[in-house]
Amino acid sequence: MKGTRDARLARVNPTAAFLGALAVVLVGLFAPGVIGGAVLLALAAGMIYLMRRTWPVTAPRTRAIRVIMLGLLVMAALIKIM
Repeated sequence: MKGTRDARLARVNPTAAFLGALAVVLVGLFAPGVIGGAVLLALAAGMIYLMRRTWPVTAPRTRAIRVIMLGLLVMAALIKIM
């Protein structure tokens, strides 16, 4: 089963994934209060899932950037909720 998920992940078009994530971020930032924060937290959960799947094959520098971006996303979500 693990190989099947990895193969599906490898087939994802990077441009489409980026544009989809950008759309979700914009919805989360422009949606009011708790709804926007929840959308951003859902995106953060998706990022955590992808980071766990790709961590072993990711360069250390890229790992650091991804963790920083995840932290900023969670911080934006929490600020939006408050």
